[in-house]
This record gives sequence, C-alpha cells and structure tokens, in this order.
Amino acid sequence: MSGHKAADSLEVAVRRVRYAVATSLDGYIAGPNGEYDWIVMPRDAQAFFQAFYSQFDTAVMGRRSFEVSGQIQGLRTFVVSRTLPPGPYRGATVLGADALERVAALKAEEGKDIWLYGGGTLFGSLASAGLVDTAELCIVPVLLGGGVPVISGIGGRVWLETVSSERTPEGLLFVNYVVKPLAAPSW
Repeated sequence: MSGHKAADSLEVAVRRVRYAVATSLDGYIAGPNGEYDWIVMPRDAQAFFQAFYSQFDTAVMGRRSFEVSGQIQGLRTFVVSRTLPPGPYRGATVLGADALERVAALKAEEGKDIWLYGGGTLFGSLASAGLVDTAELCIVPVLLGGGVPVISGIGGRVWLETVSSERTPEGLLFVNYVVKPLAAPSW
C-alpha cells in the first residue's frame, strides 16, 4: 500500500518554457525600426549572461528574431516560421505548421529549461496555447513610443502572477511572472 502511494505522488519533471526578454517601460522589445540599442546592460554583464545561459539547453524564437540574432550559441535553436520551409536551416531547425505540437514535445523531453527568445507574436501564440510557463521581463527605464510589442497576436488575455522583482543599480527592473493561461487569477 505505501509503495503504491509513493508511486502516485511521483511527478514527472517537465521542462519550462521561459519567455525572457528586455522590454521598454511602455512594452516594446524592439524599437520602431527593430533597434535594440536602448537596452542597458547590467554592470557585470558577462557574469549575468553566463549564469543566465547555463539554465537552458534549447532556444525557440520567431523568424524575425532569428534573422537578427541567428542561432544561439551552445543551445539547440528552433525557429517558428510560416515562410521558411521546415527542417534544418543555418544551424537551427525550422518548425512549420506543427510548431505548437513540436514545442509541447520539446517540453516533454529531459533537459534544461527552454528559452523563448522572441518575439511578441510567438509569445502570444505559445501563451494562448498554454505552452509558456514564465514571463521574465527586464524592464528598461525608457519609453520608445512604438515598436515591436512584448506580446501580440493573442485571442484573449494572458494573466500573469508576480513571483519576484529586483532592481539593479542601473535602474533595470527584473520582474518574474508565472503565466496563468486561459483563466483569470484567483486572487
């Protein structure tokens, strides 16, 4: 009996999809011309990014983000695109019409977390499908007045629950949220 109870309480660890991006105070991840020169780096950027990248072994991004950044070094990189043919492409793997199913399959694999690198439309699609676990925003104290939104293309609201926040000496505000898909929060 106790063996059966222990087996029932075992949970399978599922990798998280974490949308981690810098955003302006008015909610843009890139300026009107796709620029990101407004992003302020933490004082010890090398240590920050080394610790950050060590949490992931896979990156998922939209085609436009891939065109700007290319493959993320050291991470398996998947590109979600309606225009590129599915399959291998410039060091990455392009996902086509079956992208939601493929991302769900990636979550089910063993490994480190999955970095949802960008962009806002992909975040909207994956969050609406219940595939994004956290939104980790680095809010830069700048107002851009337009650009690429932190989220777009959703069919409703995506509720977030604040987990933590931290302000850096540079004035950056790191805010971590749990994504509460398809339902209003219970507070």
